[in-house]
Amino acid sequence: MLKFRHRLTLIFIFFIGLSNIAAGIFTISVMRDSQIHALEEGLGEQLEMYLATVDWDYVSENSVGGEMFRREAIRMARKTGARVTFFDEDGVALGDSGGAEAPAGEGLPPEIARAKGGAPGVHIRREPSAEAQTMYVAMPASFGKAGVGYVRFGESMQPLDAETRRIASYLGLGLIVILMVTALIAYRMSLSLTGPIEKMTRVAYQITNMNYRARIAIPNKDEIGQLGHAINKMSESLQYQMNQIQEDESRLKSVLDNMTSGVVMVDREGKIVLLNRSAEEFLGFSSGELLGQRYTLTKTQQELTRMIAECFQRREPLRGEVVFHYPEERMLDIHAVPMTIAEDAYAGILVVMHDITAIRRLERMRSEFVANVSHELKTPIAAVKGFAETLLGGAASDPATTKSFLQIIYDESERLNRLIGDILDLSKIESKRVPLQFSPVEMKTFVERIFHMMATEAKKKGITLEAAVDQDVYIEADEDRLQQILVNLLSNGITYSHDGGRLRVMVDPILEDAARPDEYERVRITVQDYGVGIPKKDLPRIFERFYRVDKARSRVSGGTGLGLSIVKHLVELHKGTIRVESELGMGTRFIIELPVLQ
Repeated sequence: MLKFRHRLTLIFIFFIGLSNIAAGIFTISVMRDSQIHALEEGLGEQLEMYLATVDWDYVSENSVGGEMFRREAIRMARKTGARVTFFDEDGVALGDSGGAEAPAGEGLPPEIARAKGGAPGVHIRREPSAEAQTMYVAMPASFGKAGVGYVRFGESMQPLDAETRRIASYLGLGLIVILMVTALIAYRMSLSLTGPIEKMTRVAYQITNMNYRARIAIPNKDEIGQLGHAINKMSESLQYQMNQIQEDESRLKSVLDNMTSGVVMVDREGKIVLLNRSAEEFLGFSSGELLGQRYTLTKTQQELTRMIAECFQRREPLRGEVVFHYPEERMLDIHAVPMTIAEDAYAGILVVMHDITAIRRLERMRSEFVANVSHELKTPIAAVKGFAETLLGGAASDPATTKSFLQIIYDESERLNRLIGDILDLSKIESKRVPLQFSPVEMKTFVERIFHMMATEAKKKGITLEAAVDQDVYIEADEDRLQQILVNLLSNGITYSHDGGRLRVMVDPILEDAARPDEYERVRITVQDYGVGIPKKDLPRIFERFYRVDKARSRVSGGTGLGLSIVKHLVELHKGTIRVESELGMGTRFIIELPVLQ
């Protein structure tokens, strides 16, 4: 009964829809024929009026360079809005307002062929370069002294097509409304009988699709109502259980995604079934690329692939340190552990990856620091010891030699003192044990004072100190530490600049809004020299402790190799940033950005 009623309803809707579609097609067809006929009559009337009023002698007299027909076609096209073409008596195009002429040998256009009989020729077609069809109307014409031929007017049918589509859309909308009303009536007829069962069917499908919030609202107290009540109870129970499962899954996913360690789970068939955000970052693949794929897809990480394969073979925990070179170089501590879900039930491999790059880098830096400190301390101590032994061995009898050796001992002692001072200073700065006394600093006066301090050192090499500092630029900083930053950078610039060169300091406010030059939150300090420059390979390590680009020259100049490292830490204590730009042989630029207020 239910299927038959629904089939009858569908047939009823089908026939109503079919009759409306047929009526709509007939209406559109009649309307379009009428519009085409009107367009044809309009073009014919325009053409006849034009042929009756055109003065070919005047047109011929005003033509330039034999372009009479082309110019006349363009003129008429502007007046009528139609495409105008002139043909000679053989059907060869003499002028076209569209700029295109029919190539010879392709035959007469159909409308010209029909116009040869003396009656207007009409033809509708789509040109290769046009978006819509074009209606052409052609008539025989006498061109005065230029002979006889044909005149053709053409007009695009695109507006007509648009009007047809608009009417068709209205008819379609009306058909949809009629079908909706018909469907509503049919629905209301069957609702009283089939409604409850359909509701239960829909809710059952929604529960199947894991929508456990679906409920059945049936006021009946009969067997159908009891069935609906039982389905509601079942849905409530499933919803509670799924909520618990989703909460547990959400917590687990949140933990995995926020872990700094990478986690990859491989099932017993070798397919990746889980990986967290850190694992994606380590492997250089997204979860969408790896989930469901075999672990051997990570071809760029051969060591990891071999470790998982070995763990599959041995079925015992493995651990190793592996260097990943893609997507960036990292050292990872990897644990591969076989998983079991029950006794003797093998489930696959769990891989946990810890990024120990920073730890190994710190260990290397600590080792290098100890070695560098030992080497740097050993050099002046060995010099002091050697020259002291020489003096004790009898060289003290020569006053000139004694004075020279004592000067060397003094210089090495000073160097040793500077080195120890810089080490202690760097240690305090790195451990944040340096109290900063912030106060407003007027940058123009401050830079002039620094230049005055460095004038003697710059004069020895004939270096010119230049400043470009706007008036009334202030920042809040520890003046002594800011002075230490600029003195270190200027000393480096003087050391590595050519004799007779120049050194430039620029201080500029960083404007967020150019319309408000007095409102700025950061200041940029640039120290530019035009000396030997720094090789590109050394730029990433320029702020490391004891790192020297030119080691021999640095020691001759008395440098400790800690200046730039101290500068970087002092800038960071001021909550600022520092970067370096350099080109070998062209000079170096240190760029510091500091907040105006601390």
